[in-house]
Amino acid sequence: MRNVLVKELMVRIEEYATVPQGATLYEAILALEKAQMTLEPSKFRHRAILVLDESGNVFGKISMKDILFALEPNYRNLDGMEALSRSGHSPDMIKSMLEENALWLEPLQFVCQRATQLKVSDFVDPPENAEYVDENATLGEAIHQLVVYPYHSLLVLRNKKIVGILRLSDVFAVIHDKIKICEI
Repeated sequence: MRNVLVKELMVRIEEYATVPQGATLYEAILALEKAQMTLEPSKFRHRAILVLDESGNVFGKISMKDILFALEPNYRNLDGMEALSRSGHSPDMIKSMLEENALWLEPLQFVCQRATQLKVSDFVDPPENAEYVDENATLGEAIHQLVVYPYHSLLVLRNKKIVGILRLSDVFAVIHDKIKICEI
């Protein structure tokens, strides 16, 4: 794990879905789709969109889950969503939350309308320190971060500037490929 570096596995920013902070959710979804179309069929699909500030630097990232959260305004009324997602509640309790909070009751046309009105800047947060990894970090260091923290990707730094994204799917592919050729 020490001989493989993050920079060998990362997806460069130029190859990833990006939008400016002022973009709408609709524009972000289209940017993700456009980035997906440029991928080779053997590559894993992107699951997030990088949000750029006015200078073109990465301000944050939004995931597919973040978009779904933003499209349903009643989620904002629920306290402790982060803790809830990690505490393991019963399916009945989760279903009762859905019903009690009137989540996802509106027709899909309202989702379309909302996607054109919401700005990514309204719900994107700057990355936390644990979401960064240096491009010269080893694969082992990156795996440790991905296992310990709840992220599916890490932002890759070169001289304190974000130059790429390291995705869990790409890291897992390396491990998968190695295990596949193991002699047992």
